[in-house]
Amino acid sequence: MLGLPLSPLDTVALVIFAVAWLAYEPLVKAALGRRHMINLDMAVIRSGWMAAMARRDSRLMDSQLLGHTINSASFFASSNLILIAGASGVLFGGESAFRSASSLIVIETSTRLLFEVQVALVLITLARGLLDFIWSIRQLNYTIAVVGAAPDEAAGVHQAYGAAAGRLLNPALSAFNAGVRGYYFALAAASWVFGATAFIIATLGAVAVLVWRQRASAAALAIAEIREVLERTPPVETPTSAKSPDEIPSA
Repeated sequence: MLGLPLSPLDTVALVIFAVAWLAYEPLVKAALGRRHMINLDMAVIRSGWMAAMARRDSRLMDSQLLGHTINSASFFASSNLILIAGASGVLFGGESAFRSASSLIVIETSTRLLFEVQVALVLITLARGLLDFIWSIRQLNYTIAVVGAAPDEAAGVHQAYGAAAGRLLNPALSAFNAGVRGYYFALAAASWVFGATAFIIATLGAVAVLVWRQRASAAALAIAEIREVLERTPPVETPTSAKSPDEIPSA
């Protein structure tokens, strides 16, 4: 495969990993449907949050929640950089890094080139996660500006404004989720040094854990129930009787 020293089982393992890693989200949505997944249910809940934000007079709480989310994304991005630096040190460590790894009985790597490919895959997986975190942080900063610029409810645009804000916040936190998901696949990629069979098992195990947490975990069930409550709750309408002083006729 591409001139790399891969056995047929290594090739199969790498293909399985590539499909699971790059096509995880669309495949899971197609397999599980459009309801009762944490990511899909949380998209509805976050849209409800932004709709409520647009109606509030004070948006201090919303800003604090977004600030906490940015801090979390920044923490994960910083951790990712440390892991990338460590993986890069091994990748560019040359012959000494390969000899040190090969001396371990549990590691199965036939050549230095194969070992470098295995480490490079971990590095690429982490790098993609870092880019997801960076994009999430940028979008969250945009959302903070949107919250700060939210007009007064009397302007009569709170529903459209809240819906647009939700369409900005959801991709931001979807990118954050993709970055966190990258850690699962980075661990699966790292298992390749223990052999192709371990690589396949770790990849399928990562997918199984992610799907279980999305669909059947206690958090997923609670979030699905909260989504149903929100969808049953009628939207709050702006009272038509509320008029500005200029609109009130004089006696």
